[in-house]
Amino acid sequence: MSEPQYRSDTRRLRPFAASAGVKARGCSRLLRRAVTDLGADLPYAKVMDKLVEHYGIVLGESTIRKVTLAHAADIHRRSGGFAQGLPEPVAAKGLTFIAEIDGTMVPTVRSDAASADRRKAKTVQWQEAKVSLAHAQGSTQMVYGATLLGDVDTAGSQLRACAKRAGFGKGHRVHGVGDGAPWIAAQVKQRFGSQGSYLLDFYHVCEYLSDASKAIEQQPQTRQAWLDVQKQRLKAQQPDAVLHALHAHLEPAHTDDEQAPVRRCYRYLSQRLHQLDYRGAIDQGLPIGSGEIESAHRYLVQKRLKLPGAWWLAANADHMLALRVNRANGEWADYWATDYRYAA
Repeated sequence: MSEPQYRSDTRRLRPFAASAGVKARGCSRLLRRAVTDLGADLPYAKVMDKLVEHYGIVLGESTIRKVTLAHAADIHRRSGGFAQGLPEPVAAKGLTFIAEIDGTMVPTVRSDAASADRRKAKTVQWQEAKVSLAHAQGSTQMVYGATLLGDVDTAGSQLRACAKRAGFGKGHRVHGVGDGAPWIAAQVKQRFGSQGSYLLDFYHVCEYLSDASKAIEQQPQTRQAWLDVQKQRLKAQQPDAVLHALHAHLEPAHTDDEQAPVRRCYRYLSQRLHQLDYRGAIDQGLPIGSGEIESAHRYLVQKRLKLPGAWWLAANADHMLALRVNRANGEWADYWATDYRYAA
């Protein structure tokens, strides 16, 4: 394709480039939006094929990567890793909000900047991405947050920001659900105080009970019957009865902990008795499992950041999380309606 160009004294005039809003070796605003949209979901090499298929445009993989990560970095800078946007209208007093937070591992790579050949000085490691969500009871409108480089305090602040945007305020309560990680329960307590409560994810409890049942009952039928009884006891607010059933089968003290599933289960429950109010949650129609945050890991983090063979620079992974959270929170159109910073 040829482009008409003109000269005025020493200046070169390019009417088409000016009207289309593009410059040499650059991308228009509309093209950057399409590239970033595709790059948020797909490997950059596949984005190349999609651009040709739908727009008839050929861009190199490095350009696609540059454009996507530049806008991801700008979105991260604007958000600071937190849920953005105006708070929802404050809901009626007495409403309960569901708040969940959990971590998932992301593959990252680090290079030694002092090495003569940085390709030979790469190390790989897994870093924990902390994802949070909140919504009003009975509402399907989630508010998400995510951070890879932030610590547990950052994740806790992020969780409260999600709850506030969902409408949480004075006169409300927060129902937190999560696994047995102490930092999660501690952050719920720190961020919501007397307005919050924390429930141990029922599925995780059942995993411990299932392991213990294999050591207590040898026959599959009796094992399942024993397990069903313990589940019903927990839901009926009888944790002491469960502990009593476990105590009778505790392994000897000299048994290695890895070979003592009954002891592990007993310890897990006995240290978290204040987090086992399943009957109260059921009576109020509140969840007793953390399935919502587990699902969020899959479609927010794993779908893009845990592709086969993919390893990320930690900063790039953090920025990509911000980009995907932006879209999940419905902030995508608002971002493109603003003036953004973009390194051409």
